[in-house]
Amino acid sequence: MPSVPAQSGAQSIDAGQDYHDLGELFVDAPISRGEGDIIVHRAVLDDVTGIPQLLDWVSDGDIVILEMSRLISTETELRIAVDRIQSFIEGDLAGEVIRLGQNRLLLLPASFDISEAENKRF
Repeated sequence: MPSVPAQSGAQSIDAGQDYHDLGELFVDAPISRGEGDIIVHRAVLDDVTGIPQLLDWVSDGDIVILEMSRLISTETELRIAVDRIQSFIEGDLAGEVIRLGQNRLLLLPASFDISEAENKRF
């Protein structure tokens, strides 16, 4: 299943702590979404059963950074997963699937225009 592993119980935030992983502290936090907002999901795909959730996120206009290192050893399942993801996102949604290194993919919805993002100044 794609997602960050669920934590059993809430963790406390200590004073002076430099880094807080909000995904671990608030696993099921409600996310409000305004006009033009994009949510970036970080996901780990253990097997093909997690693909529908990934496709739902991209269909909703979200970006997904997908880590697939657990599937690398099973070439057939890896190929099936990548084919399903690529077929739906690029074929049906007109989005993009971009390879990041050896075991990650960046899944972009059609609403995310890279040329537009490059022209924005921060």
